[in-house]
Amino acid sequence: MIRDPHDDAELLALVRRYVTPGRRYLKLSGSLLRMESPEYDRFMQDLRKDAGLVTPEEIATLLEGSWRERRTAAWLVAVSRRTEFRERLGELLLASEVCCVGLAYSVALASFGTARDADLLAAYLDRYLCRPDLGYDQAVVMGALQFIDLNLGGGQVDRFREPGGLWQEWLREAPHQQADTDPTPHFLSLIRRLCAFVDECAEAL
Repeated sequence: MIRDPHDDAELLALVRRYVTPGRRYLKLSGSLLRMESPEYDRFMQDLRKDAGLVTPEEIATLLEGSWRERRTAAWLVAVSRRTEFRERLGELLLASEVCCVGLAYSVALASFGTARDADLLAAYLDRYLCRPDLGYDQAVVMGALQFIDLNLGGGQVDRFREPGGLWQEWLREAPHQQADTDPTPHFLSLIRRLCAFVDECAEAL
């Protein structure tokens, strides 16, 4: 069950502390890459500070909220390197209960960058590439998986991208995609730049 901050004083307090100041939840996406100094510097400084202050219990509570809370929590997890939340993020990604947060989960897992993170991303693709009717986060997750594969030298992404494989089938069948246009390079670039932001933000913790 998704907790609603309007009916939950504990969650509401955390939303006011971590999620809504400066409309942070809206900026924790590709839009942060369009920020310029001094806004960019202030945003990074504030996110870094909160990532260092937030407790595991507070993160767990935020991850029970809706997309705004979960998106913020996933970024706090990434910046603070809380790898103990890896499995929880993988579960939430696979469940896809709410919209607008798949990129945040993918960035966190990609920033951890281990073989286990690749497994969690691959599990998502195994499920949702078989559902071209669902325009979820397939392309984002593919970019994140390729990012990890390139860094580890693994081959998880190969089985999806082989001729006639699930990726090609999804591109062909998904009504919101153009079969002759592979979005992976775009999302690989996005994941790479967002992970670089996470690394930069985490360096001073």
